[in-house]
Amino acid sequence: MAYDPNNIFARILRGELPKVAVYEDDKTLALMDIMPSVEGHTLVITKEPAEGILDLSPEGAGALIRTTQKVARAVKAALSAPGIMLVQLNGAAAGQSIPHIHFHVLPRAEGLDLKLHGRGMVKPETLEPVAAKIRAAL
Repeated sequence: MAYDPNNIFARILRGELPKVAVYEDDKTLALMDIMPSVEGHTLVITKEPAEGILDLSPEGAGALIRTTQKVARAVKAALSAPGIMLVQLNGAAAGQSIPHIHFHVLPRAEGLDLKLHGRGMVKPETLEPVAAKIRAAL
């Protein structure tokens, strides 16, 4: 898989597609996943055009992990989650479907089942109340 400048995240970053954002700075963007595995499923992406962790500059990697940590704390607090699962895939063989580096931040609780990612899309207006809780926790 090679970096595709027309991937969905690149298009979101250019403002070509809508998003439900929870955080943004000059190097990263955190937004709600429109195909959530669990309520509060948030994505953290870099603004640097990089397919995977091995393609990302050290500065970009640092910014991405700082934002992931910040957002994970907010998701945990906003949803009173006892745990947080971080998922980051590299390459199609690892299950990466969008060739743009990103972290999945998933609130977790014992006994809480995850839906399969990518199986069902939800409307942005259903994501906004959860996004507002996460923004408030930042």
